[in-house]
Amino acid sequence: MEGKLAAGDIAYIEYDVWVVGGGEQRTLHDTTHADVAKAADKYDEKGAYVPVAVVVGKGRSLKGLDEALLGASVGDTKDVVIPPEKGAGERDPKLVRLIPMRDFERRDIEPEPGKEVAIDGRRGTITLVTAGRVRVDFNNPLAGRTLVYKVTVAKRAETEEERIRAVLDMDYGLPEKFRIFVKEGGEADVFLPDVCKTDERWFVSKFRVVADLREFAGIAKVRFVEEYERPEEKKEEPAPAVEEKPSAAEKAKPERPSPKKGRRAKAPPKKAERAEEELPPDEGKSPEEL
Repeated sequence: MEGKLAAGDIAYIEYDVWVVGGGEQRTLHDTTHADVAKAADKYDEKGAYVPVAVVVGKGRSLKGLDEALLGASVGDTKDVVIPPEKGAGERDPKLVRLIPMRDFERRDIEPEPGKEVAIDGRRGTITLVTAGRVRVDFNNPLAGRTLVYKVTVAKRAETEEERIRAVLDMDYGLPEKFRIFVKEGGEADVFLPDVCKTDERWFVSKFRVVADLREFAGIAKVRFVEEYERPEEKKEEPAPAVEEKPSAAEKAKPERPSPKKGRRAKAPPKKAERAEEELPPDEGKSPEEL
């Protein structure tokens, strides 16, 4: 598919976005470039600095960014200034609440200024902590702020498989871990990685994945397949014979000469016994001769 991006297309974009503060000072808020993050001292070793998949022209991005992407071509780079009304909106004072400290103790949350928390299904940022109450701002952190984007269209998801992977990337993550088989008639089999089998986040995300596959990938029927293989049994090999070594006590014991190598000890002489037959006969002898 050639030409410019239209509503409903899925594109991969690279971007740097700054928040404009007082005196037109800019602070880096987010980026897909590791070198930019390092230069701003905001590099996260666990972060993934890669192009991000977005749906164009369907309100899935900030309005100002959506408008900038519509009609852009792959390879285009744009500098876009987005005012609050086309960004995260204006701040609403009603979304700032004072919550008793005991509510945080009950939830086992240690409140700290700047910490993001989820209260009653809404995400907010703690802005003040006192002895008995905590102030939480449930406004979007970018509400009331002017943003400056430098955005590049890196590529567009063209094939059905590319669009399926892009939807998985947007709604769950780990798109490279899934095995995908697209069939005729707008059907697809998606084999889940092992992590999905026990991940509660997947159980919630898959319903949005299904809806987005139908709307943006043209998939009418999708099957999520879980595979369980029996592990191979390892055959135990006989242990090699081990030569017994003499103990330290046996080594210290003097070696007794063997009969073959040593000299045979002489038996102690026996006391001579005089047998009568050994005595000279005394017959015919006189007393003097005896």
